[in-house]
Amino acid sequence: MLVGHSGAGKTTLVEQLLAATGTIQRPGRVEDGNTVSDFDEVEVRQQRSVNLAVAPLVHNGIKINLLDTPGYADFVGDLRAGLRAADAALFVVSASDGVDGLTQMLWEECSQVGMPRAVVITKIDHQRADFDEVLATCQDVFGDGVAPLYLPVITNGHVNGLIGLLTQKFYNYATGERTEKEPGAEYEAQIEEHRGTLIEGIIQESEDESLMERYLEGDPIDTKVLIDDLEKAVARGSFYPVLCSGIGVGAQELLELMTQGFPSPLEHPMPEITDLSGKPIKGITCDPDGPLVAEVVKTTSDPYVGRISLVRVFSGTLRPDMTVHVSGHGLADRGHEDHDVDERIGTLTCPLGKQQRNIAKGAAGDIVAVAKLSRAETGDTLSEVEHPLLMTSWVMPDPLLPVAIRARSKADEDKLSQALGRLVAEDPTLRLENNAETRQLVLWCMGEAHTDVLLDRLAKRHGVEVERIDLRVPLRETFGGKCQAMGRNVKQTGGHGQYAICHLEVEPLPSGGGFEFVDKIVGGVVPRQFIPSVEKGVRAQMERGVVAGYPMVDVRVTLYDGKAHSVDSSDMAFQIAGQLALKEAASKVSTLLLEPVDELAVLVADDYVGSVMSDLSSRRGRVLGTEPVGTGRTLVKAEVPELEITRYAIDLRSMSHGTGTFTRTFLRYEPLPPNLATKVTAAD
Repeated sequence: MLVGHSGAGKTTLVEQLLAATGTIQRPGRVEDGNTVSDFDEVEVRQQRSVNLAVAPLVHNGIKINLLDTPGYADFVGDLRAGLRAADAALFVVSASDGVDGLTQMLWEECSQVGMPRAVVITKIDHQRADFDEVLATCQDVFGDGVAPLYLPVITNGHVNGLIGLLTQKFYNYATGERTEKEPGAEYEAQIEEHRGTLIEGIIQESEDESLMERYLEGDPIDTKVLIDDLEKAVARGSFYPVLCSGIGVGAQELLELMTQGFPSPLEHPMPEITDLSGKPIKGITCDPDGPLVAEVVKTTSDPYVGRISLVRVFSGTLRPDMTVHVSGHGLADRGHEDHDVDERIGTLTCPLGKQQRNIAKGAAGDIVAVAKLSRAETGDTLSEVEHPLLMTSWVMPDPLLPVAIRARSKADEDKLSQALGRLVAEDPTLRLENNAETRQLVLWCMGEAHTDVLLDRLAKRHGVEVERIDLRVPLRETFGGKCQAMGRNVKQTGGHGQYAICHLEVEPLPSGGGFEFVDKIVGGVVPRQFIPSVEKGVRAQMERGVVAGYPMVDVRVTLYDGKAHSVDSSDMAFQIAGQLALKEAASKVSTLLLEPVDELAVLVADDYVGSVMSDLSSRRGRVLGTEPVGTGRTLVKAEVPELEITRYAIDLRSMSHGTGTFTRTFLRYEPLPPNLATKVTAAD
């Protein structure tokens, strides 16, 4: 899996590796829109990756599935899908731009799941490239265990070749082909310094305790022994070799590391597996002859082919025409209902960008594409029908940017529901909300770029035009004081009339008090059977609101007097009287608009804590405190009105240069300031 910030050169590196192995004739260019992994029409237009893409190649008889991941924070869902499907991560860092905060966050994500990692410094032939400085930054930011395997040889801004620190050979690329020779004497000091650090780092991770003693005594250590120990250290996630790459330089060395230094699928820990009741299942390994356990890591919808599921096979073997059990659990809050169904596998293909090449099987450790699994969604488990299993879902980030939309025309409205259903099935980071209070359709997205891609797909792929509208935050109403009011519903126009009079006392309750209805009728002035009718009418009016159309909360209503008629009184008559009494009360005493207040927990680098706290205060927020989290990061807690944070996902990313994250939890309702309440009432 290739990981790194946008513009670091991941897609370009994939092209170089595919060309170096003969998978493609010549590398494409992002600027020309002809790369293998950026084939989506959105990616071609925007010239950046927004999807997880697979690019398989074969080197020395070993198949490698390259996973090109987006480098923009909005598409972290595809990054985490890649983490689940991959056996190792290759961090791509530009020699001209260095390491940014987002790359550091991605490194920490990989560290949390124990993902083996290596680093490749790209663009070493760029005019602003500084390999030594970027290497030092990587060692400082990524911590211990980062050491180079190769050093670039650059003369007058031109990359002539690479020096292998383990082999002590100079790989010359000056003629366009790789040739091997001894490095010149002028590189001896540089080689000795970096080689010593590299060997010591490898030996410290070795299980052979005698190696360090032999090395310190000056005994030569066989290169094969060092490579074997390097592979074990990388597989444990405790050592991180650094390579370098430029135009026409470094692809062979990188392929050698992938085939000799990266762990195989057999060494990759198996995710937690249970049966459908939740009982853990032990003993399943990456065995083609074992029980089938596979996972849908990405779903796409093609208007011509239909639904395509990208599947990582963890155990067993997938074959065309076999029937599998599809299980999806735990994402009901994102619009993915729990489901357990049996489906038949159709054609199996090996994806190379947009090309789909038919294959006879998908064995354990491989990644394949399955077409037309009608019920399978991203994150679902495929297993044997006779022994259905479930893999623990990977953690998906919460979408925190709400975007309200509406169909542009009646024709678009008819197609919108189906199109959104397909987008939700593809993308677990998208949440769809049909807000009953505000009567708005809301897409909860990861950020502005995520929103743009979703709306683009609605228009271009599904033919549905929508427009963004102002988001309405659901408010509440309450009474500002205590008063008494009468509801009179008397209508006698011939035939069966209506007669109901009720006297109510209303008063506000503390925040969170809800609704209380108190019966203080004495002497039967309101017959017992009609007292619940009054309450029902009051509740109905509270749901509709009395001022701005928002539900009313935190009110105590006391029924203390009234009148009835032996013939014309009825359940409906007293319901209407209760509604009229509540409206009358609203005309006698002030009413307040209440706004929802959330608790925010903002995790940000120490450098941005001051800016974040100042910004939260400017949003009418109350900062509750801060606490250090790990090294160089701080958690800021605050209470902030929801009206002020509808676009906070965008603003925080801008303030923190893409490194800040936050969570939000509803706390309570509080009175809206009078100046804002006036604006809201006028707008409604």
